Amino acid sequence: MHWYTDVIKNYAGFSGRATRTEYWMFVLFNFIISIITRLIDQLLLKGLPVISTLYSLAVLVPAFAVGARRLHDIGKTGWWQLIGIIPILGWIVLIIYFCTDTQDKENAYGSNPKDFIQE
Repeated sequence: MHWYTDVIKNYAGFSGRATRTEYWMFVLFNFIISIITRLIDQLLLKGLPVISTLYSLAVLVPAFAVGARRLHDIGKTGWWQLIGIIPILGWIVLIIYFCTDTQDKENAYGSNPKDFIQE
């Protein structure tokens, strides 16, 4: 859960690097919370998507920020997220980039975040 809260704490931090674990754990928890908010909308608000819409808007900036940091981790600019506008092909490229392993050495976006992880 700390992966999710760390991303939320770094709400609009578009600089630096994010590991695959940080990115995918944020995606996982975001997905779970989205399902829960939709269920609450269905049960309490008879399908009116108020809570889920508010949640989606609240995590929009952190999602783009962690995506940019993830792309920085592989040496790409965060602007590559815009390729997601292209249906299917763009999504495939982004998934491949988001699954790519960290660059071992320091790059233009900072030092290797794996060097700082305490096991």
